[in-house]
Amino acid sequence: MNMAAASLVLVFVLLLVGGVAWWLLRHPAFAIQAITVQGEVTRNNAVTLRANVMPQLSGNFFTIDLNRTREAFEAVPWVRGAVVHRDFPNRLRAVLVEHEPMALWGDDGANKMVNQQSRVFEANVEDLDVETLPRLKGPDDQSAVVVQMYRDLVPLFEAMDMGIDRLELTPRGSWRVQTERGALLELGRGTEAEIAAQLKVFFSTLSQVTARYGRTPTALAGADLRHKDGYALRLRGVTTLEADGNKKP
Repeated sequence: MNMAAASLVLVFVLLLVGGVAWWLLRHPAFAIQAITVQGEVTRNNAVTLRANVMPQLSGNFFTIDLNRTREAFEAVPWVRGAVVHRDFPNRLRAVLVEHEPMALWGDDGANKMVNQQSRVFEANVEDLDVETLPRLKGPDDQSAVVVQMYRDLVPLFEAMDMGIDRLELTPRGSWRVQTERGALLELGRGTEAEIAAQLKVFFSTLSQVTARYGRTPTALAGADLRHKDGYALRLRGVTTLEADGNKKP
């Protein structure tokens, strides 16, 4: 076969491949007909997913951008992650993972939460039984620090028959706790270990201090642990007290 014939064959093959490719790209049989959703979809339904995702899709089975499709799913409220697959000849399959909220986040009324992975996300809090969740507050980029502090402090408060209703990392880097009974504790600055050690000293003397005034720790209205050698204490029905955290009362 001479060079001219070989060139003609090559041109023919290229035209054939191009024609087949054009046919595949244009044929309606490969237009996306449906999307199958699998995984955790307890807080979303077909209507909300279709309304949020479908307008952002373009292309057919061969040309659709799976990364953009994944991003479209992950932009839907409550969706934490998505993996998108092609199912020949004209379907997509999306496997979704939803956020599992562990606390409300930020100011009252904000539609923000933080999930079990310490990631802040926005969704309709009315979808939740908010009475069962604590409220955490701090800079969004410090959410992991706030969540870890909360997890470290919960056992200390539970040992005193107290629950944490709110935990805040203030703009100045100070920690503040409000218990489920409404007591406000100013914890000051420090690492998880430092704050925990400070609370252990406080709780080790609290029962004895409250007993002096015929009260129990449940009468706690507030405490300021930012003092170097002790703490200021407020009990319901009792004036402000000063206690030395290093001495037995």
